[in-house]
Amino acid sequence: MTLFDRFLQKQFDFKFAVKKVKKISIKMSVLVKTTTSIIKEIKNNAKIVNICGIKYLCNYKHISSNYCLISKKTSLSKILISFQNVIQNQRRNMSMCESQKQELVSVNESRRFMIDCFKAFGVPQIHAEQQADLLVAADYRGHFSHGLNRLEYYLNDLSKKSTDGAAVPKILKETPATAWVDGCNGLGAVIGNFCMDLAIKKSKTAGVGWVCVKNSNHYGMAGWYPMKAMKEGFVGISMTNTSPLMAPTRAKEAALGTNPIAVGVPAGDDHFLLDMATTAVALGKIEIQRRKGEDIPEGWAQNVEGASTTDPEQACCLMPLGGAEWNSGYKGYGLASVVDILTGVMAGANYSTKIRKWNALGCNEQADLGQMFVAINPNCFDPDFETNMCDLNSRLRNSKPVCTECSLIYCTFPSTTTKRLPMLDLSCARLSSLYIRCHGERFLLDYPPIMSQYYIDPEMTVLVAGDKEEDNMKAVDKAGGIKYLPDQLRTCKELAQRLNVKPLSFI
Repeated sequence: MTLFDRFLQKQFDFKFAVKKVKKISIKMSVLVKTTTSIIKEIKNNAKIVNICGIKYLCNYKHISSNYCLISKKTSLSKILISFQNVIQNQRRNMSMCESQKQELVSVNESRRFMIDCFKAFGVPQIHAEQQADLLVAADYRGHFSHGLNRLEYYLNDLSKKSTDGAAVPKILKETPATAWVDGCNGLGAVIGNFCMDLAIKKSKTAGVGWVCVKNSNHYGMAGWYPMKAMKEGFVGISMTNTSPLMAPTRAKEAALGTNPIAVGVPAGDDHFLLDMATTAVALGKIEIQRRKGEDIPEGWAQNVEGASTTDPEQACCLMPLGGAEWNSGYKGYGLASVVDILTGVMAGANYSTKIRKWNALGCNEQADLGQMFVAINPNCFDPDFETNMCDLNSRLRNSKPVCTECSLIYCTFPSTTTKRLPMLDLSCARLSSLYIRCHGERFLLDYPPIMSQYYIDPEMTVLVAGDKEEDNMKAVDKAGGIKYLPDQLRTCKELAQRLNVKPLSFI
């Protein structure tokens, strides 16, 4: 009888066991690499645990539980059955990933293709350029869910006449500092640019410009509009409501959208640019995971019964920022409500469940979204605003980072030595111990690793809002283009054939 067979007959009072399978990435953040046994029993119940090639001499002690999937006195056979299911899913995901070779497309080529697609539906050149610039900027900055990924949605709305690609916004009412605008059901980028330009114009004379718009459509990456204000040296704020996707705290049906908030602040040669959904994640992020064939993290979405799910196919509603109620999800729910008030309710647009459902097939019904755009001239206040803003960013970035000397941050497959993959969430517990967090379960390691063959990242620097986007833009510039998934490129190929436009060219 093998050591593994003996394990199947035993009961354990700890919550962690993994069957070794060569080169399989397990859902619980463990990369299995070798074929040797992972657990070798030693005297006094001490264990040597081999995880990701790192050997730990430790006594496992379960210190917290958020899940009941594996509980005390659960037989190892049941544990391994669960892991075998995970392994099968990961085999499927890995085979999908191997077939999903990304192609590099230049920024200009991506923009050209989008403009051609919009023009195929009779969208004026200037409107097509505005919408394409917005989508390309999202991919360039790393917001892939709001770039090329959204093109088909817009085109199908144009096809079904639920969006008017030639519409021009008009002002319904205004004061020196405010304006109420009718978007006339035009393209989101055209309406958003019009409103933020109007807010900037008003802030130059009144100090503040506040514009609300009704009868708008999906306006893409929310941070695009504060960026326009920052170029003028102003603080920019942008909000929009969206189709209902978020289940309010304690609800199992969606009643609010992702309702993003974006704030841009100039700081000399630096800046602060926050662009966030009030849900745990934007819907497009789940779509990207579905395209990749990968699971979604716990706390992103819930199924039809209102329970949290990690399966993107079963994701029915998004969870509020913060997740479940006991994780402060009610705060995200509150923020989303505020956005709906300042956009939909204040602008006289649709809100909450009055907004249509939206999908890639397009909709016959108009969206009538509400949006808000604000520009603030900081010169109306402290003259040292930008200097102080630079200082704030510097203080945040120079904050002392958490201890990561013993934290396994990245791991690589032998065949892909240049690709680093996040695999194991290994965290410090006090000063002398570590704990592994696996799928919400924490296990205390009484001793640090005694051998490591993997990358240890000694520096996890503190970032400010916008830093990751800057890093992504540098990466795109260095690569010479944007990497797109095969599934996205297949969609583009189909669009090119359907619309009789020149297909995307790869680098």
